[in-house]
Amino acid sequence: MKKYCILATLVLSGYIANAQTSIKLEEVKDHIGDSVRVCGKVEGGRFLESASNTPTLINVGAAFPNQLLTVVIMGEHRSQFTGKPENDWTGKNICVTGKIVLYKEKPQIVISKAEQVTITP
Repeated sequence: MKKYCILATLVLSGYIANAQTSIKLEEVKDHIGDSVRVCGKVEGGRFLESASNTPTLINVGAAFPNQLLTVVIMGEHRSQFTGKPENDWTGKNICVTGKIVLYKEKPQIVISKAEQVTITP
């Protein structure tokens, strides 16, 4: 019986630790430092092949430089995603899960796994 209680506690703890707060795209700036799930339309992106860490930048909510959120995929994780996200995701709605951080006063979420993104046409 004790084993089952310990197992149940571990499973519940893992679930709670991975739980994400869903927020509206317009609320991103109010949740810096929080792990969230946020959805919005991709308005464009770029693969910075010659930049340090070769990031892919996905603009959500508006085109650069007015995007509400930037989704960042570092070059070392790009192979985790099929196709070319900067092209394939444009015009589609995505939901992203991750921690919001500021970079040059703009909110961004850095993702490293395809499971962090859900894409809808």
